[in-house]
Amino acid sequence: MEENPGTKNRVGKGLKLLLKIVVTIACIWYVSGKIDFTKAGNALKSADWFYLPFALIAFIVSKLLSATRLSMYFKNIGIHLTAGQNIKLYWLGMFYNLFLPGSISGDAYKVILLTKKYGVVYKKTAAAVLLDRFSGLLGLGLILAVYSTIVLTNLTHKIGIVAGAVLAVVVLFLIIKRWFKDFITSFLPTLLFGILVQAFQVVCTYFIMAALGIPAHATEYIFIFLVSSVVSVLPLTIGGLGIREVVFLEGSKLFGLLQETSVVISVLFYLITLLTSVIGLVYVFNDPLKEKKTHC
Repeated sequence: MEENPGTKNRVGKGLKLLLKIVVTIACIWYVSGKIDFTKAGNALKSADWFYLPFALIAFIVSKLLSATRLSMYFKNIGIHLTAGQNIKLYWLGMFYNLFLPGSISGDAYKVILLTKKYGVVYKKTAAAVLLDRFSGLLGLGLILAVYSTIVLTNLTHKIGIVAGAVLAVVVLFLIIKRWFKDFITSFLPTLLFGILVQAFQVVCTYFIMAALGIPAHATEYIFIFLVSSVVSVLPLTIGGLGIREVVFLEGSKLFGLLQETSVVISVLFYLITLLTSVIGLVYVFNDPLKEKKTHC
């Protein structure tokens, strides 16, 4: 008897979720065995909470910019969402990505919904979402390259990271020009928005550092944060939880920083992400693409 493809799909998703849970728990267990919880708790207790609302605002601004970047790609393929629709859909995607990792991902949901509603070829909507991800990574890579020149002492490492970031920009441009011509006009604007998105997340991290009494010139923390952002893109854990903390822990060892403080920065950033993403729950029950009726 042939197995139902739908059953295979569900089993596959279940196994992926189980693997993510296992990796997340393993990462948290590893970090918990390496830090002093008393010191971490003291870092939180002595934190100046005045700065954290500003960190939250900076993070929200980064997400609004990210939603705007994605809308540029949608417009390239004839999907014209209002600003409100676009933001609601983006926030719903954030909620799915963070809270329902074993179900449909936020990106997949957007692709399916927009394909059905606007009758656009599936490959085009999928390409728009995928290219949006890559443009975000390019922005992250470029800022990481800048901080590498400040933080790293090894010239070879500096040149490698800068060259890699620039090469990635060139390669993506050539790929879009060759295979995704619909999106070529958005390449530069989305790249600039990608840089802005990551810049505001860096600002968010600076405010977290300020709350913990870490001086702004301690740019090693920002470098570690950027590296952790790259690693957390990989679908290894639930919402990047655990893997980001591991990067902060190991990075703090490399640069001789306080391990407990580094992990606290990571945890606070995750909590800000969590708090922001939960807003998307509202649009699980309210169609994000529903337009308000106008009365004559």
